[in-house]
This record gives sequence, structure tokens and C-alpha cells, in this order.
Amino acid sequence: MGDDGFDEFYRVTSRRVLRFAYAMVGDAATAQDLTQEAYIRAWRRWSAVSRYERPESWVRVVVARLATDAWRRVRARRRREAELRPPEVFAEPSELTVLLVGELRKLPAQQRHAVCLYYLLDLPVAQVASECGVSQGTVKSWLHRARAMLARQVGQGNPSGRGV
Repeated sequence: MGDDGFDEFYRVTSRRVLRFAYAMVGDAATAQDLTQEAYIRAWRRWSAVSRYERPESWVRVVVARLATDAWRRVRARRRREAELRPPEVFAEPSELTVLLVGELRKLPAQQRHAVCLYYLLDLPVAQVASECGVSQGTVKSWLHRARAMLARQVGQGNPSGRGV
């Protein structure tokens, strides 16, 4: 391959292209990899590249494109890593929240389900009934009993609350 001029082209241009690659990516190892890949591509197409007015410019364009691709891969990897991170830790629940959840656990499961849908998710009685597979009257009865039981447990004595 020495007779076709590639070896001489490489000797004359490779240091400049390597400096260019380093300036593009800011990492010596990556710059060396990009430069090597660009020269491999030039060597494979040398019969065409050698006829260009500025073959070194062609090699630099390849380096620039490879650098851009490398940055895209880094960004994509960082996005994937960010998605794989554990979720943020929530603040500790307040004393009132701990008390309320403890009292909710004492309710029968159906009443607790209705209370959570109605009060925590603000669903209308009709939607709570639909989700629970019961009539609206049954949901209203569950909510009334749950409020009365929670009022007794918490010691407020006021079973009213949000009207049903």
C-alpha cells in the first residue's frame, strides 16, 4: 500500500487530525479512537479519497461526525442511567398522617377502599360505586360508617365531614 500514497498521507496529516479530534472531544483516548476510525475509513476508500482536492479535510469531516455520534451516545446513555435511578425518597410522613393511616387500617377493607377513593382521590360517589362494583347507596353507607368509626377512634366525635 506504500506505493499509492496512503502511508505518506497518514504520516503527514495524522498528528494534525489527532489534535483536531482532541479539541473536538476533550479526551485523548477518545480522540485517538476517532482518528484511527477516520483513517481506517479513508484507507478503505483511498482510491476515491486520494483524488479529492483536500483528503485531509475529508478525514476531519469524518472525525467531526464520529465525535458528534459519540456525544449522542453519551447523552443517550446518561438519559438511560437517569431513568434507571431509584425514585426520589419522599419526606417522612407527619405524625397526623401516620395516625390517620393507622386508623384507616382498622376500617373494614371495603370501607377503607371507599374512603380512599372518595376523600383522597376526590372521586364522586357514582365512580366509587362503579369501581367497587356496588350501588351508590352502599357507598354512601360505607362512607357514613367509616366517618363515624374514624371519629370515635380519633376522639373527635364529629362523624360529619364532606357531605354525601
